[in-house]
Amino acid sequence: MLVNLLYSQHFSLHMNTKKVLYTFGLLLFTAVAATAQTDTTTYLNEVIVKENRLQLPFSRQNRNIWIIDNQQIRRLPARSLSELLSYATGVDVRERGPGGVQADISMDGGTFDQTLVLLNGVKVSDPQTGHNMMNLPISMDDIDHIEVLRGASSRIYGINALTGAINIVTKTVSKTGVSANVFTGSSFKQDELSGDTYANYGIRATGTLALNGSSHLFSAGQEAGNGYRYNTAFNNQKLYYQGKLNLGKTDYLDVMAGYIHNNFGANGYYSAPGDKEAEETVKTAIASVAYKTSISSFWTLMPRISYRNNVDDYLYIKQTPDQFHNHHITQVLSAELNNTFDTKIGQFGLGLEARTEKINSTNLGKRDRDNAGFYGEYKFDLISNLLINAGTYVNYNSDYGWQAFPGIDAGYTFYGNWKLFVNVGTGQRLPTYTDLYYKGPTNIGNDQLQPEKSRYAEGGIKYNSDHFVLNGSLFKRRVSNFIDWVKTTVNDPWQPENFSQINTMGYTISADYQTGVLHHAYPFNGLSAGIAYTNLDPVVKTTLAEANISRYAVESLRNQLSTTVNAELLDVMAITLTARYCERINYKAYTIMDARLTFKQRRSSIYVDASNIFDVNYIQAGAVPMPGVWATLGYKVSL
Repeated sequence: MLVNLLYSQHFSLHMNTKKVLYTFGLLLFTAVAATAQTDTTTYLNEVIVKENRLQLPFSRQNRNIWIIDNQQIRRLPARSLSELLSYATGVDVRERGPGGVQADISMDGGTFDQTLVLLNGVKVSDPQTGHNMMNLPISMDDIDHIEVLRGASSRIYGINALTGAINIVTKTVSKTGVSANVFTGSSFKQDELSGDTYANYGIRATGTLALNGSSHLFSAGQEAGNGYRYNTAFNNQKLYYQGKLNLGKTDYLDVMAGYIHNNFGANGYYSAPGDKEAEETVKTAIASVAYKTSISSFWTLMPRISYRNNVDDYLYIKQTPDQFHNHHITQVLSAELNNTFDTKIGQFGLGLEARTEKINSTNLGKRDRDNAGFYGEYKFDLISNLLINAGTYVNYNSDYGWQAFPGIDAGYTFYGNWKLFVNVGTGQRLPTYTDLYYKGPTNIGNDQLQPEKSRYAEGGIKYNSDHFVLNGSLFKRRVSNFIDWVKTTVNDPWQPENFSQINTMGYTISADYQTGVLHHAYPFNGLSAGIAYTNLDPVVKTTLAEANISRYAVESLRNQLSTTVNAELLDVMAITLTARYCERINYKAYTIMDARLTFKQRRSSIYVDASNIFDVNYIQAGAVPMPGVWATLGYKVSL
């Protein structure tokens, strides 16, 4: 079978990739060797991982969690949130357009529907399709840090966290001020038809207001460009607000709201080559209100209600909008009640959740389904150096009935900074409305699909100190009822089936080092370096004998390597170099190198980004070639 043939490929590195890795290994060694005398400064270990109920600092976590903190966000040469996530090990970012116009996010060899995305703990998953999940109203300038939780996470977050969860945490307002970021970029290549040079621009502004009893953040952004090849122009606007109102010594109200209007040419995005003239507009609004109160000295209560509205308007041929026009409106309303109890025998987390999903679509029809869950967790840390978290999430869905998702993790600390950890978990992914009901000439839905289920086990070792973080882990995941779009012959339409069982073995090794302020290493004021490698070995056990062509089972990553080096020079300059190697099954392996050079003043900075420095030709999804070299010039100011 074709699937078995594709999965028999072996891993190999090209000679140019070896040279890249050698160079970055040398840079990493140089950065570590130059740090004889430093001041103690911590960033990563201070991050509190926000899991809605039981919260722990990064240094105490028993799971494989990758944090992109605000220092890394400031330094990395990324133009968008999706590009930022591409530096997180285990995260597979598959863009169809530059600057985060459209991107699918998956984790550890899973599909883009199997990873849950949250914004400040609020789920933003789309019941229509995972293609819309990254259509978020925030810019990189709004983000404080990103938490990447790898492995089945339904015990913590409920349904659709089959392979993991990504929680994007925005900045906390501490002072009043305004900031702006203006940038423009180009590939310096020309459109052969119009003669115009491909270019883009962006304007982002943020205002903060810190008062005695409240704080407020408001941001707005406009980004546009004429693309990087035929029919890839884009234009999007973002608005975002968050506020915190103190209602007493321990009580406060959190409010969040945002809107994004995203229009882009979709040449080859979904059904190449027939969709050369396609155009898509995705408009997303999200809002939430949460209240936190201390009922007593040991009981904390946090109810929250959230709403998400998404409009997806797709034109297969934009010149004839009355033909092949899909218009989808989805609405998701959620209510949560989270409780934390601090007792003499440990900390308990209990809660309830209700969620209703509706869609009104020209193609998928009018559909709705309801979901309810209740969950409990227990944190035990009464024995020195031992931490155990255990719990379960019990879920009811109006289409699929009752399910339970237990999980447990444990960690033992020794020699101060070392930790052995193990975790076991389960997960579920519901079929999307597109999986169930889509109708088209090349794709047909299947309303008999059952949810995907996963079992996950992982063990490893960690080292955490103020300046150095090391992680090594090994995991095994089994996904049953795997939903894949398959067909028997090339001329058949694609149709989703519970195609197979996929067993994935994988391991990760990562290390990050950063100094404090250097006093005797002229001209360096600070140095940081990181390297991460993930290897995946998926095995497909087919359950449908008649289906021999698969769309998603043959596209997962096998090997992923990323390296980053940053140097702060003379308090006025910073330089960052990065390299990313990706080998995906059934796709050509590629290595991408990026760089950022920043000139700093007290309240402003000028930066120059170079993406894909060596103009590598590569594809991340479908048949969409990604842009070559792209240069960006930007200016940031804060008052």
